Amino acid sequence: MAVVVLVGTLDTKGEEYGWIRERLLRAGVEVVLVDAGVIGEPRVPADVDRAQVAASAGADLAALRARADRGAAVTAMADGATATLQRLYAEGELHAVMAIGGSGGTSIATRAMRGLPLGVPKLMVSSMAAGDVSPYVGSSDIAMMYSVVDIAGINRVTRPVFANAVDAVAGMAKGFAAASRALGPAQLASGGRPLIAASMAGVTTPGVDAARERLTELGYDVLVFHVSGAGGRTLEDLAEQGMFAGVLDLTLSEMADDLVGGILTAGPDRLRGAGRRGVPQVVSLGALDMVKFGPLASLPERVRDRDVRVHNPSITVIRTSAEECAELGRRVAAKLRAATGPTAVCVPLRGLSTLGGPGGPYHDPAADGALFGALREGLRGSGTEIFEYDTHINDPAFGRAAADRLHAVVSAARKTP
Repeated sequence: MAVVVLVGTLDTKGEEYGWIRERLLRAGVEVVLVDAGVIGEPRVPADVDRAQVAASAGADLAALRARADRGAAVTAMADGATATLQRLYAEGELHAVMAIGGSGGTSIATRAMRGLPLGVPKLMVSSMAAGDVSPYVGSSDIAMMYSVVDIAGINRVTRPVFANAVDAVAGMAKGFAAASRALGPAQLASGGRPLIAASMAGVTTPGVDAARERLTELGYDVLVFHVSGAGGRTLEDLAEQGMFAGVLDLTLSEMADDLVGGILTAGPDRLRGAGRRGVPQVVSLGALDMVKFGPLASLPERVRDRDVRVHNPSITVIRTSAEECAELGRRVAAKLRAATGPTAVCVPLRGLSTLGGPGGPYHDPAADGALFGALREGLRGSGTEIFEYDTHINDPAFGRAAADRLHAVVSAARKTP
């Protein structure tokens, strides 16, 4: 039978969790109730009590209570809940996880949910879900459901919200349990085909699509990440977790935003995840010829005299300068030099985006040349090979060549003991 794990603070939300547990049982699933509370007494009995949760994090419940530090308690119980969920999943006693809460309960539960593999159903009913949920969701597949009102009893608002959540998570758990039995845990996420991560923007879509099609022909499943800031961070997180057999990182525009102050930066760790984990990677320089800002009216004064283009009503772009391109080349080289796994670079000499090809508004051979030159110099003697192609990045031949290069790198890595 499918098992839904409930994780929450049973001192403050015990009534609500008791109601949800009964509804889940009536929905035909088993329930494991995990108590992550600290201070007050639990209002309903737990299957995994708070002392066990604290111990899973190497903490002592009595000491946490005596310290009376809410931040420390939340951190410890979040770590303990994470370890508890991972143990239950490894034992086959978790097919979905659900939680309810305000800011503290959401922080604890989503921290624990993020420790589970992608594909495991995760549902968080939260009073925080109508705002910015990125700190809670991170790079996971948590489904956030707004509770509308604060979670304080079973009433005419929370009753239907919780009932819908119960029906949803019970259905997900049953589906996940059936899929687990059919495929087995190891193959559930990808169906047995090796996973490849690829990065893409609208201005590099044709080239990446050609690469994706070629990799699919070669027997891979390809996950494409939109370089929107969050997309790059997710790619990096999953690569560092070891989820991918290889990474085809053809679009690095988030690094240009990080350098110049655009709105779609993925932060300083972009282009580091695969290298840290030792995952085979093939990298290109897609869309480093531009920086993305918001609507035209919001464009900062400091860049208004640049070559400005309205990409769409929400995004305005400027062309990166030769000086900025040279710095980007140095940054790419430095990150690739630090990689612990096999790495290659594919350089399309005729343009890096739909705007940057011959005849395009961002065609600037001098700026591109500064990028290429700094990259070559930065990788000199590193062992990372650079393959240059007399094509545009969106030429299908370039996408296929980059895909073939990654296949060769991944295949060689698999043969190495």
